[in-house]
Amino acid sequence: MMIGVFLLLWLAAAIGCTQSGEGTDRVPTVLVFKHGKLSGDGRVLSDLLRDFERQHEGVTVREELLPSDSDRQHQYYAMNLDGGKAPFDLLGIDTIWAQEFAKAGWIAPLDGLLTPAEQEEFFPGPIEAATFNGRLYAVPWYVDAGVLYYRRDLLDRHGLEPPRTWHELAQTAKLILDAERDSRLAGFVWQGKQYEGLMCVTLEVLRSNGTDLWSGDQDRAESGLRFLRETISTHGITPLSTSMADEESTRWMFGEGHALFMRNWPYAWSLLQQEGSPVRGKVGVVSLPAFSGFASAPVLGGWMLAIPNSSTHQEMVGELITFLTSPETQRKVAVELGYNPVRRALYSDESLLEVRPLLKDLHPILLEARPRPVTPYYLLISQAVQPEVSAVVVGRKSPKDALEAIRRRVDQIMGEQRVMAARER
Repeated sequence: MMIGVFLLLWLAAAIGCTQSGEGTDRVPTVLVFKHGKLSGDGRVLSDLLRDFERQHEGVTVREELLPSDSDRQHQYYAMNLDGGKAPFDLLGIDTIWAQEFAKAGWIAPLDGLLTPAEQEEFFPGPIEAATFNGRLYAVPWYVDAGVLYYRRDLLDRHGLEPPRTWHELAQTAKLILDAERDSRLAGFVWQGKQYEGLMCVTLEVLRSNGTDLWSGDQDRAESGLRFLRETISTHGITPLSTSMADEESTRWMFGEGHALFMRNWPYAWSLLQQEGSPVRGKVGVVSLPAFSGFASAPVLGGWMLAIPNSSTHQEMVGELITFLTSPETQRKVAVELGYNPVRRALYSDESLLEVRPLLKDLHPILLEARPRPVTPYYLLISQAVQPEVSAVVVGRKSPKDALEAIRRRVDQIMGEQRVMAARER
């Protein structure tokens, strides 16, 4: 009898220990975070993730970096998400992928993370790009928009102001190039290589003329394409090598002091101001020009955070997204990595502006930034359009012929997708 009582007491104690977590090893929760390599010190994000782990006992966040090339990142994600068993729990995605991934059923809806009122605290462009069929599928992580860099010292020397129209930009560049007589100095550099960067530049120019590539006034669209070509062929302010130029090659050229104007993203600012930079303290940033009678139309850039549908830790990953997009974390990333926060209130944060005064100038630009077409088929459209625009840049095709081909092809793509959607229903 006594032995039976003893055994019962021992069993109860053992169960109690197990329920309280004592005497057993907890199985840790490992969250795999896939994202492209960030510029700047990688320890900043790593330290933030360690902070999150300290706040969530038993949770480990493992970073797994992808190449910085966005096309290769997209390929990796598509291959792994399509199988329904992605080997990661959180992914960083380009703003132009959210629609595609949501329609494919690859990523989970995140309405529960941000109420409509909370979404108002973010810039409107990224929220629009992350919303598919009325539901939020990604949370903005950091935001970008196309801007115009200019050599403030050279404009000051000649008593000129930053241009507000594309015509003024061409005139100003021509005037300064003629006066400086420096054969190494280009007037205006931009991303003309056949890739997504060319799409951004083209959309910014055409939208700032009140039209678009695939819809809107065709004459104004042709005029916009013609302007891009004429910066090379007629005005002579853009080098022939622009047809092979991307963000980094144009940044290098401008950063070495070999260009007067440059279209690029805000990331370039901190690099241009580094110790030893030939243009340090000589650079200004303004909104991109527009055609007369129209407004500047910067293209929205930046990255978002999404959760694959296959993740078994969605609730905890949601907490990680909330942490990474919190005002405190966004402020730290803005200061230590130079990325632009997605929360609008931080752009009036005096302590942050003391460290990053450029944010005050970027705020109105980021507010007016427009997403590329918000459709699941954007990548198909972009890949079809790029060769046509490139043909204009290098002078192989007239703007009229290229635009007609673009609009025919886009109509065909959208028609095919409507047929496929009807069959699925």
